[in-house]
Amino acid sequence: MTAAPVSWELAVAPDTVVDLRAAEQAAAAFLAALGQPLGSAGMAQTPRRMARAYAELLSADEPDLTTFPNEDGYDELVVVAGIPVRSVCEHHMLPFVGVAHVGYVPTDRVVGLSKLARVVEHLSHRVQTQERLTRQVAEHLHRNLRTEGVGVVVEAEHTCMSLRGVRAPDTRTRTTAVLGSLREDPALRAEFLDGTRTPRDAR
Repeated sequence: MTAAPVSWELAVAPDTVVDLRAAEQAAAAFLAALGQPLGSAGMAQTPRRMARAYAELLSADEPDLTTFPNEDGYDELVVVAGIPVRSVCEHHMLPFVGVAHVGYVPTDRVVGLSKLARVVEHLSHRVQTQERLTRQVAEHLHRNLRTEGVGVVVEAEHTCMSLRGVRAPDTRTRTTAVLGSLREDPALRAEFLDGTRTPRDAR
């Protein structure tokens, strides 16, 4: 089959410029304001590491997405489960980590399965809310693949909840977005959701 490029619409259009030097200076001022011992040997390079760590968390390469002709006329649900999610909550600037499950019903074209993971990675590597991330992945796939239907489930642990505040470790938040036939057909929706259940859900 011959691959064809897809013009993928991104959730954030403007290009952003990362100034690591300014971020390092800001990190040093932030840590000093919190009374941290920046003069110690162990923390001398912490502002630099902190700036680079957040730069990595908040940026991802634009996915090079390709589709293929659906030569076999496959019109059943395709589900890729357990896609890693690493993002930063916009409310506390702390990470949330988990997995995404993505399903779609193809029409005349199918997408390389690894590309679904690339979409999740690209949209999660920015300041986010889990609800927005779930919806963005679903809407981008539905619009750009022109699918019959799309479903996305994200399950994540938020460190702003597990490490601070209520301090409830090992809690998960589950969000769902379904579009097209997965929203309109209860049986298809149920098939998708059943395919996203993890062993923990059976407890």
